[in-house]
Amino acid sequence: MQLPDLYNSARLASAYAFARPPIHPLIIERIVGHGAVRARTIRCALDVGCGAGRSTAALTAVAGTVVGIEPAVAMLAHRHAVAPRASFVVGRAEDLPFANASFNLVTAAGSLNYADRGRSLGEIARVLAPGGVLAIYDFSSGRRCDTAVSLDDWFAEFERLYPYPPGYALDVQALDYAGVGLRLAAYEPFEVVVPLTLEAYLAYVLSEANVERAVASGAPEAAIAAWCRERLAPVFGVSSLAVIFTGYVAYVTADVA
Repeated sequence: MQLPDLYNSARLASAYAFARPPIHPLIIERIVGHGAVRARTIRCALDVGCGAGRSTAALTAVAGTVVGIEPAVAMLAHRHAVAPRASFVVGRAEDLPFANASFNLVTAAGSLNYADRGRSLGEIARVLAPGGVLAIYDFSSGRRCDTAVSLDDWFAEFERLYPYPPGYALDVQALDYAGVGLRLAAYEPFEVVVPLTLEAYLAYVLSEANVERAVASGAPEAAIAAWCRERLAPVFGVSSLAVIFTGYVAYVTADVA
């Protein structure tokens, strides 16, 4: 599947680098605490489809050497500010420019959705060290809050006005892991809660791919922001909201049972 052109956007790269909620560190903490990973030494980690580098930065807290690889050159513009301890490479999951058995942990955060799954999994299996783990994860848009149920109503209208690009869906439990010598060891749904002010939430939703798609099609960003702010103000009131993000982690091992 071809990566949408909208990811080669200076605007989106900046938004991904500086406006996204701090969710990746919470997920990486969950990953390294899981039984599939916990007993393993993470010397070298690879982040496939790393975007602006937020997911890569989270890995630097748990691995000695961290590399992010990203096909959209523009997305890496702020990599040194986002993840100063990581290295970055421009490239695709289907053709990883690394030696065999180079990494103990490989992560893919919503990135295999746009890749050739068979070729990508084959390449990841090749660069995984014996006993290594591939952690595929993703999380939904932050549209829920237990204390402000109207947030979901707002998000539904936001999504209707500014539809998301098609073709993103991926069933990670249905991928052919065995065909490349991998095994799906565990699948773990989760929820994380992130407190966000109106301004932080506004910056976040303006970083979403549906807004980038609308802006690329000619919609003024200022008008989108003004509409969001006006409709969100009564939802947030004067306080921050505990926004719920749902997601999953699929733990895939390089050893076949």
